[in-house]
Amino acid sequence: MSEDIWLLGVSMTGFGKFADRDTAGLGADAALDALDDAGLTMRDIGVMAVGNRTDMTGDSGGEGLGHRIMRRIGHTGAPIYHVMNSCASGAAALRVAIMAIKAGETSIGLAVGAEHMTGYRPPPPCVPSDGSPATAQLEGLLGTYQMPGVFGHAGTEYAARYEGVGVEQYARVAVKNHDNSVLNPKAQYRKRFTLEEVLGARMVAYPNTLPMCCPNSDGAAAAVVVSGERLRGMPPERRRRAVKISASVLTTDPWVESGEAQFDVNTLTRHAADLAYEQAGVAPEDLDLVELHDCFATAELMHYDNLRLCAPGGAGAFIDSGAADRDGKTPVNVSGGLLSKGHPIGATGIANIYEVATHLRGEAGDRQIHGATVGLTHVIGLGSSCAVHVLERRSPHA
Repeated sequence: MSEDIWLLGVSMTGFGKFADRDTAGLGADAALDALDDAGLTMRDIGVMAVGNRTDMTGDSGGEGLGHRIMRRIGHTGAPIYHVMNSCASGAAALRVAIMAIKAGETSIGLAVGAEHMTGYRPPPPCVPSDGSPATAQLEGLLGTYQMPGVFGHAGTEYAARYEGVGVEQYARVAVKNHDNSVLNPKAQYRKRFTLEEVLGARMVAYPNTLPMCCPNSDGAAAAVVVSGERLRGMPPERRRRAVKISASVLTTDPWVESGEAQFDVNTLTRHAADLAYEQAGVAPEDLDLVELHDCFATAELMHYDNLRLCAPGGAGAFIDSGAADRDGKTPVNVSGGLLSKGHPIGATGIANIYEVATHLRGEAGDRQIHGATVGLTHVIGLGSSCAVHVLERRSPHA
């Protein structure tokens, strides 16, 4: 059984609104690009996993999204797994491919995350997913399953608990990420906002104004992973660009009393981060960049704390000090994050992997974090899962 897992190929489409594309087409584009990046074809793939939240079958009469993607990129008889894990679907699909390699079932796997959200119609605000009157009454009394409300509540709770955290600190997250997006050609939005513009924008769910909320997006991302043994037999030019996946962790949140009213977006992240640091043998201070789940500005600030990037309760000081900036101690979401890059749910987890790997390879162009050798990705799929991966630039012979 090989414990060595390497990222050999990775890709993402541009994120945006694509009225003339379907989910399978976006996924196929990402998959073919990742295979090309790895120097492989579908004939080399021993397992395929597809992450998606809203269009697993679509109008195909029950045929899975992965099968529809396969029809466009090649049927080879390889097994395929469909993963629905909310926003963590893509990262969980990657973990399925990793686990298949670790189990010795194959030496090469392909993971694809894809989503077409601009045609997706979520339930109206404050109406629970099952729509029953009894559940609606309970939700009205105890909380909301709608994500703006969940993360607005979590942000106000964090601000009430710790000094130095207020609306301005949350708004600074949005200013930073929108500023970073200008350098990312694959981002859905590439526009700067001043602090005053963010604070003065339409309120969505206090304290998050519109520029502090991620947009609905379409897009896909894909990754090819290989065992260390298989990688060592490949040509030097492929080994040179390989990135080691030193940790791959998926957690759910344990029972807490407050979780009966609101999702606990903190505990599962702390647990996943601690496991990932232990698995990779690195510490938070070793990280050269982080791509984390900033579905709302409040989420990013809290996750500085949850990922141990700052002292407990120190997230406000962390953003104020510039530590999360591109030239800061621990650059966070240099891609523009979900706030600007976009958030096609099933694709996000692998898109974060793409961003970190691109920097570790030294191929990020104008947004490059120079000298980056260790990076972390994080994504939460509410109800509730958290995936954390640690990536390192190492020699396959190390």
